[in-house]
Amino acid sequence: MDAVRELPDKELLTRHAQGDDQAFGVLVHRHRERLWAVSVRMMGDPEEASDALQDAFLSAFRAADRFRGEAQVSTWLHRIVVNACHDRLRRRKVRPATPTEDDTLDVMSNERLGRLGGPPDHASQTESRLDVQAALERLPLDQRLALTLVDMLGYRVEEAARILDVAAGTVKSRCARGRAKLLPSLAHLRNPQPPPDVTSGRGGANPS
Repeated sequence: MDAVRELPDKELLTRHAQGDDQAFGVLVHRHRERLWAVSVRMMGDPEEASDALQDAFLSAFRAADRFRGEAQVSTWLHRIVVNACHDRLRRRKVRPATPTEDDTLDVMSNERLGRLGGPPDHASQTESRLDVQAALERLPLDQRLALTLVDMLGYRVEEAARILDVAAGTVKSRCARGRAKLLPSLAHLRNPQPPPDVTSGRGGANPS
C-alpha cells in the first residue's frame, strides 16, 4: 500500500481502470480536501455538498477508463465535482447553511471586498458568510461557479478555465460581471457602519 501511495495521479487512475482495488482510494484521499472545499462552497450546504461529492466520486470511479490525459487528473476530478454540483443546483434550490466553527475558508478575500477592517467577531463572520452566500445564489450559475473558484477558493483564472472547460477570457468576463452584480448587495461589508458614539449627545451620555 505504501508503494501505491507514492504513485503519480495518472498512474493511480490507470491502475484503477485495470482493476487495482487500492488505487482509486489513494487518489480520493489525495484530493478529497480540496474537492470538498469546491463542493461545499458551490452548494452552500454541507449535506448537499457531501451528496454532490459522492456523486462526483462515483462518476469518476466509473469513467476512469475514459480518461485520455488531455488534462491533469486533478483538473479532471475538479471538473467532475463542478459538474455534479452544477447538476444538483439546477435541480433544486439550495438554501445557504450556517457555517460551522471549523470552517477555515474565508468567504471572500479582504482584497476582493475592499478590506473590511479589523477582525470581526464570530457573529459578524457568520452574518457575512450568509450575506455572501445569498448574494451568490442570485447570480447566473456560470458567474457563480467562476467567482467561487477564483474569488472564494483562490484558483488562478487559468486553473478555473481548465476546470470549467472554457477559455480564460470567459472566466475573467464571468467574474467581472458577477462582481459587478454582487457589489450592491455586499456594499455594507466593504463600508461597515461605525459603532454609535456613546459619549456624544446622540449616544445618550453627554458628560460635562
